[in-house]
Amino acid sequence: MNIAQYLDSTYLKTPEQSGISAEETLQKDKDLTQEAIDNGIFAVMIRPDYVSEIKKYIQERNSDVVVGTVIGFHEGTSSIDEKIAEAEKAIADGADELDFVINYTAYLKGELNLVKDEFIRCTKLCMKHHKVAKWIIEIAALNDEQIADLTKNISNWAKENFSENEWPKIFIKSSTGFFETKDGKPNGATFEGIKIMLDNSAGLPVKAAGGVRTPQDAEKMINMGVKRIGTSSALALIKNHQSPQEGY
Repeated sequence: MNIAQYLDSTYLKTPEQSGISAEETLQKDKDLTQEAIDNGIFAVMIRPDYVSEIKKYIQERNSDVVVGTVIGFHEGTSSIDEKIAEAEKAIADGADELDFVINYTAYLKGELNLVKDEFIRCTKLCMKHHKVAKWIIEIAALNDEQIADLTKNISNWAKENFSENEWPKIFIKSSTGFFETKDGKPNGATFEGIKIMLDNSAGLPVKAAGGVRTPQDAEKMINMGVKRIGTSSALALIKNHQSPQEGY
């Protein structure tokens, strides 16, 4: 199995989180991108501040590696207008795919109309510009019933508001990898959580993000039906080495 074609190779720490400069962060992103170019990895997933430079880097090398970025990351609680503004800038800077953190906090409060509105407005923006929209539901913050319900809602909203040829560009994604769990519980994709998503996505593509650390786990996820895997250890996965890293 060619795992590389399913991978979003990810570096999403801010300079403040990693204790390095913005210039050093950009270099990390360039190294990640070169690794993707050299190894047939499908996409790189980086912070919005670095999209423009990385898009230029890829174009200069005549590569077709896809540039993805995150919107409303990682809490998902920014307003719809803020997410729209952030997405518009990312698109202008050359992002091919936008991974939005859905406002799962609002969902947990029962504010379903707000969540639906942000999904429709942000996805419409992406479809208008022929971009891929991925919606992170943060499964570590939800119980099984909520994972199923939110996945089903997103699928219904997609089917009701977008054409069938747009559905493959609307993903449901498991995790940010930054959610703080208690008692050592996983904060990323689990086989159980991904199965619930797949069972309720009604054919919308699913992305497993965080916690996929071995080639065997990646292959199992792909065989289950996921269309993309987000990982901070893409090279380790395709080189058949167990990832030494924790998290996403």
